[in-house]
Amino acid sequence: MPREKTALKAIAAALDAETRVHDDHHVSLRLWLRLLSCTNQIESRVRQSLLSSFDTTLPRFDLMAQLERAPQGLKMSELSQRMMVTGGNVTGITDGLEKEGLVVREVDSADRRVNRVRLTAEGERQFRRMAAEHERWVVDLFGAFSPRQKKQLMDLLGELKEHLQ
Repeated sequence: MPREKTALKAIAAALDAETRVHDDHHVSLRLWLRLLSCTNQIESRVRQSLLSSFDTTLPRFDLMAQLERAPQGLKMSELSQRMMVTGGNVTGITDGLEKEGLVVREVDSADRRVNRVRLTAEGERQFRRMAAEHERWVVDLFGAFSPRQKKQLMDLLGELKEHLQ
């Protein structure tokens, strides 16, 4: 067990982008790296939880989440765009989920050259279970903040997002 904790600490340090900055760096650079560090740590915890609780990966969860939002299914190219990954990645993930009976490929009625992917009934059931746990994990990760602090952070990040667009 001590070796596992040491390995996890090493991974956490590698994910901590803030280790690259010093007090003499501009506060905007330090802020950006703090946001990146928090994002990496949250993503790492979610990945670990998905693996330990459901024996699945974040990309598989993400693909299923996209399909859950589109009951009519999505074209492979749409999945690739929404997930911001290559078509080959989407194909590999879809192949695995299809073998497990969680998704199905169907010929698109509007364009017979195109396949649409949608969740099966079992895929919907499994995704609902994973999504509920995922939400609990995220709520727990932000548990140190009061509702007021969460709203403040949301507002500030919303302003940043608007500025960036």
